[in-house]
Amino acid sequence: MAMSVGPADGDEDAISDINVIPLADTMLVMLIIFLVTVPVILQTVPVKLPNVRYEATTTKPENVNLSVRGDGAGGCEVYWNLTKVNSDELLERGVKKLEDQIAKVGGAENLTDETMPEAHIRGDVTTPWKCVGGAIFAMQRAGFARIGFISEPPPQAGYRAN
Repeated sequence: MAMSVGPADGDEDAISDINVIPLADTMLVMLIIFLVTVPVILQTVPVKLPNVRYEATTTKPENVNLSVRGDGAGGCEVYWNLTKVNSDELLERGVKKLEDQIAKVGGAENLTDETMPEAHIRGDVTTPWKCVGGAIFAMQRAGFARIGFISEPPPQAGYRAN
């Protein structure tokens, strides 16, 4: 360990150099402590997430197309095809759609996965989640077992949109 006592010629100026080695040592010790303790603090439930691949949507005439977006004032706008509906109308239309499909196939016992209508929801990027969740809830209450999201996948590498 060395100590500087100033110039030898008698000029008594104050030494303004700060020794940063103890500060660096302290910071390194704190970094190691945080690196060790953060994984212990963060506890998560182990979940295997699905490997998502984009599949082409098969459009059937009995499917319901919903578009959901925010109105800019904190509210929601839901469109059944091109017709704007509120939550009560959405529920009524969903129930009527299922009743019509059941009558078309000759009863609820004849309804299969192929003949069961699906609800496809298109949500704008800026749509609040409460709007999308409300549309999902209304369609589930109406009796729809399959509800899906329509999205636009990112362009593939080497693909250019004109």
